[in-house]
Amino acid sequence: MPKLPPFALMNERPPRKTKPLHLLIFFAVFALPLFLIHLQLLSLPYFWDELGQFVPTALDLLRSGAIVAHSAIPNVHPPGVAAYLALCYKLFGFSVIVTRMAMLAVGACGLLLTFLLAIELSRGARGAPAFLPPLLLLVSPLFFTQSMMAQLDMPAMVFTLLALLLFVKREYAWAAAVCVVLVLVKETGIVTPFVFFCVLVQRKDWKRAAWFAGSAVALFLWLVILHAKTGYWLGDPDFARYNVNYALRPARMVIALLRRLFYLGVAEMRLVGTVVLLGTVATCKVFHTRDWALVVMVGGFNILLVSVLGGAELERYLLPALPLFYIAVSVGLTALPKRIMIAATAVMILSLAFFIGWNPPYPFPFENNYAMVDFLHLQEAAATYAEQNLRDRKIATAWPYTGALRNSDMGFVQHRIKTVETHDLHYSSVKAIAPERFDTLITYTREWVPAPSVTDNQFVRGFLKRFYQWEPDISPEQCEALGLQETVSWSMRGQTVAIYSRKP
Repeated sequence: MPKLPPFALMNERPPRKTKPLHLLIFFAVFALPLFLIHLQLLSLPYFWDELGQFVPTALDLLRSGAIVAHSAIPNVHPPGVAAYLALCYKLFGFSVIVTRMAMLAVGACGLLLTFLLAIELSRGARGAPAFLPPLLLLVSPLFFTQSMMAQLDMPAMVFTLLALLLFVKREYAWAAAVCVVLVLVKETGIVTPFVFFCVLVQRKDWKRAAWFAGSAVALFLWLVILHAKTGYWLGDPDFARYNVNYALRPARMVIALLRRLFYLGVAEMRLVGTVVLLGTVATCKVFHTRDWALVVMVGGFNILLVSVLGGAELERYLLPALPLFYIAVSVGLTALPKRIMIAATAVMILSLAFFIGWNPPYPFPFENNYAMVDFLHLQEAAATYAEQNLRDRKIATAWPYTGALRNSDMGFVQHRIKTVETHDLHYSSVKAIAPERFDTLITYTREWVPAPSVTDNQFVRGFLKRFYQWEPDISPEQCEALGLQETVSWSMRGQTVAIYSRKP
């Protein structure tokens, strides 16, 4: 059970009350710039897990009332986000734009809650540091992309912040209720009510601690429903193997944790913020409260859990911890001389905004910045070409692009195209498909690999093959060896989509 450090036992002032009108005003202040910077992207079709998992799950709930998906592989992810999207579709109709607007509204709530939590956690600090964390979040590449995407991590961030805010304001019953919603949005959210439960048990507040056990009960009931529908506690055995068994290797967990710490505390010039914290946390009295000890535990346990579980090791899993880091940095900045504070703030804001459009010189998921937009424009171009010229062909390609070609709901095509699906685009995977099953192959860049790349090193390749089953994607020369000739291709900022046809 986590214990509060000794310095966290200081007496604190009672929390402030916030008027509803003020909340509405500040929500509008944060929502307006968020919607404006995404205005040109509202019709962007669905990306990766959106089209492969989350949007089909919401449509199953909307159209057939199915709480467990049947148009996508069912898995442990709870139905909270699907229910929210299904409600939006019921009210406003189903479309890509409705989806984007619905998720941006959630993102705007995240900015507001970051601001409100920063107000509570920065009491006693110089100036008005609460305005900086939502600004840093707004210009962060990961928040920029995730705030418009139909995925679980942005809503999980929002409900984590709300639960933490209510707990800090001593609204324990409401915090417990929000935690129930949190675990029904994303299962890893269980770590937040676990921390609250342990803190209240340590205080010997048994009654209020019991309230937070309700989150575990809610999550367990979801697992019971999932097991009853699928026969598996996590919904799909392959999903369980990849995200639990496969992830629980010591080397993978260490690498995942290091990757988490690097992204949160170093990447995109957040190193400036880390240096600020290292230089101020010991002397800044604002940090020496039990509220800040609670924040550290919630953020730390979230980071640890997503380092242990989750085969994909995606940076979006860190979203619940990201605003907590920015709040801490903002408080730390107030303890510095004014010139240094201004310089450090400017460097962080400008650097984060720069990284929205600049790809780092190492592999990263496209969904971390504007590379996601390039990816979707390329896939749109290939889908349009396939619909106009290849509707009578059998097309082989990798999940989830098959869903883009099969399902007109996903925003890529108007008519279903026949596809043969592979899990990836490795040479061995394509070669394993019987030649008579397909006559066209669509390849696309599935991960950012700059040239030169760390994967060019033989030691790195050996490590990745051993612990991550890594293989390079099929090359044009290997396509030629399989009797496939390039018909057309599109490239954009280091990404490529190519269509190959079988030679007569």
